[in-house]
Formats: sequence, C-alpha cells, structure tokens
Amino acid sequence: MADIHTKTPSDSSPIRVIEVIRQGQIGGGESHVLDLIQCLDKTQVTPIAMAFTGGHMIDTLRKQGIKCYVIETQKAFDKKAMQKICKVVQDENIDIIHAHGSRAASNMLQASRKLHVPLIYTVHGWSFHQDQSWIIRKLRGWSEKLICHYAKRVICVSESNRQTGEKTFGLKNCTVIENGINLQRFNAEACHSNLRSELGFGNDDFIVAEICRITLQKAPIDFLKAVEIAHAKEPRIKGLLVGEGDMQTETEAYIQEHKMQDYLITSPFRTDVPAVLHAIDVYCLPSLWEGLSIALLEALAMKKPVVVTPTDGTKELIEDQVNGTIVPFNNPDANAEAFLRYFNSPETMKAHGEKAHAMVERRFNAQRVADTVMDIYKQNVK
Repeated sequence: MADIHTKTPSDSSPIRVIEVIRQGQIGGGESHVLDLIQCLDKTQVTPIAMAFTGGHMIDTLRKQGIKCYVIETQKAFDKKAMQKICKVVQDENIDIIHAHGSRAASNMLQASRKLHVPLIYTVHGWSFHQDQSWIIRKLRGWSEKLICHYAKRVICVSESNRQTGEKTFGLKNCTVIENGINLQRFNAEACHSNLRSELGFGNDDFIVAEICRITLQKAPIDFLKAVEIAHAKEPRIKGLLVGEGDMQTETEAYIQEHKMQDYLITSPFRTDVPAVLHAIDVYCLPSLWEGLSIALLEALAMKKPVVVTPTDGTKELIEDQVNGTIVPFNNPDANAEAFLRYFNSPETMKAHGEKAHAMVERRFNAQRVADTVMDIYKQNVK
C-alpha cells in the first residue's frame, strides 16, 4: 500500500490529524479528546475523530461539524479492522495519527507503519497495573513497549506515568503534558441548575458521588461498600453513582442484594456534569489505576473535597489532608471514614475544596494542552 502525501515546506494547508480513542461515549479520555478538538486552531489543524464504538462524544463532534468515523471493534491489534482503518487514513489524506489510550494505539499502529504516517500516542494510564496476574501484566507491558517503540512521540499525562513507563520497559521519547479541562464550563461560581430533587435527594442529604465509567478500573463496588458503611453510621450520608460500563449488572445486583435503593441513586451518563458536581458534597474516586483523571480535575475545579486512591496521576494532584483525602486501594472502610470526617467538618470540606480549585485553575487549562499538542503535530508532520 502506497505512502500518503508528504507535506512540503511551502505547503501552508492545515495539518490533517485523526484523533482516535477506544469508545465514543463520554469518559475521562473522551472528554479530553472532545476538549482537545474544540481548542485546536482550525486554521492550522484539521481534526477528524475515530472511535471503536459510537456514543455521545461522536454525536457531539458531528453536531459541531467535525468529521467522525466509527469502526466497531472490541479487540486490541485487530487485523480485521486494519483494512477499514487504513482506508480512512488514506481517503482523508492524514498527516498525523494521534491515538489516545492503549486500545486505540494498538489498532492504529499497523496503519501508521504500513502507510508511514507518524503516530503520536497519548498514555491515559498504562494498560498494565498492580491487580493483574504476572503474565497479563507482562504481556501488556510488552504491548505498551511495542507501541511506544514505533510511536513518533509518546505523551504521558502525568510525570508518574512517565516514570512507570521508564522503569517498566525503558520508555524514551516521551513528553509530559498534564490533562486540562474547560475552566469556563467547570466554574464553581457559575449559576448551575439545582439537581438535588431531580436526582432524588433532599436538601439535608449529604451526597457522596462517583462519576465514571462503571468498569473494574474505577472500583465501583468499593464505592458502594463505602457508602453502605458510612450510611449505617450516619443515615444522612447517601450515594450517587453516575455512568455506564461493563460492571453495571454487577453494581445493580449489589445494590439490590444489600437493599441500598433508598440511599443510593444511579444514573446513566449525563452531559450536565458541572450541575451534577454542584449538587453533591464529596467526590470519590477509588480507582485501581489512573493516568491523570479528567473526572477528578472536574470535581476539583468545582471546589469539591475528594476521597481518592494513590494512583499515578492522582498522587501528583492530591496532598492528603491538605486539598483532599487519600485512602488505600480496595479499602471501603477507609473511604467510609473519610466520608464521615468530611460530614462532621464543613470547615475542612471548604478548605480542601478551595485549595484544590486554586491548583486546578493554575495548572490545568484545556487551551494550554491544545496549544502544546499542536506544537508536537508541527514538529512531527512529514
């Protein structure tokens, strides 16, 4: 298959970049891609989106006039999808492939090599982590090493992620660009709808929420157990779980079995996340691994106190008992105790929220991310 075109120094046309991610629904990585595409200077970059499932992110981009492709696959290194992917890259005359996450990168690697199109790989948390068996962790470490070896540039969203890659397989050619968010949208001082009654809560309820993809990574059962423990000690503490994913059946079964329906509300993905965050009291993210959580940044921007586990990116953001609370992995009791401490100390809640907000405002702006990424495109276009 022939190479696609090569730009010349006199070619002033916009760089054509295909932004690729595993799913088209809204999650942390998807929000990052959405913000990135929106913030790119369209006179210099023409972004095209690709996902391996449909969803709200794809729908939103299409409404904004961004060309999108959905190639259905649930596999990494999917040879059956390769022909379709290559056709899109050729037909769209792509200059740069930017893959977000390991699943997207694994499926774009073949097209990048076959068509000689530079691959930029943004790591939103490595696919290997501590709860896997030795062999799975080894295999995933090998696949990450392979992708990074052939990528023209690797972007890590946290310094901890970069160090983990360097330690595990000798990661090189890496740039750290911390995630950013739209600070105008996630503005704690803006006027937001009062969703408490719509969500099923009263004004006196103390709402602890996890807003995420309902997957193993986000440890939703740990969250449910923590709410159950805290509610037993203080009935005004109630839970809100927002999102969708492959552990929905398991979480719903736990709620039913433990009769949590009166104090645990679930909701599918919502597009009004700032208003949801405005309605809650504490944000919880008991993840097993993270790169740098967009959802966490959003909660911090909305001045919410947070209860989190010490994942790679998170421990770069949160200083325990200064701008949030860090608890051990897989420890619902510790999560519950943190909820109770915040319930009993509104002053601590306010202080942690204010300090976290100041940090996010200073460091995590989506436009800064887009400008830095655009410079990388310019440096690596053929």
